[in-house]
Amino acid sequence: MNLQPLDDRVLVEPIEEEEKVGSLVIPDTAKEKPMMGFVRAMGYDFDLKEGKPLKELLKVGDKVLFGKYAGQEIKIGGKKHLVISRSDLLAVVK
Repeated sequence: MNLQPLDDRVLVEPIEEEEKVGSLVIPDTAKEKPMMGFVRAMGYDFDLKEGKPLKELLKVGDKVLFGKYAGQEIKIGGKKHLVISRSDLLAVVK
């Protein structure tokens, strides 16, 4: 991937889940936004004032939990991705 997030931002590919109620499929417009995804790229923590550097907390491929309305949505290769600030990441799912 030829995209490098800046500063403390992380590129996340959200996990899309198909929702069904009985035999009905819920359309995308009625679904909740996904709140879990995989880290695809990370920026660098140049101005880290406290805490651990981003590279020590997570790595590319980790599954993360983030806020419902976190990040800026972009499309890369036809897939939705989010550029999320470190402060909007809630947890690493193990």
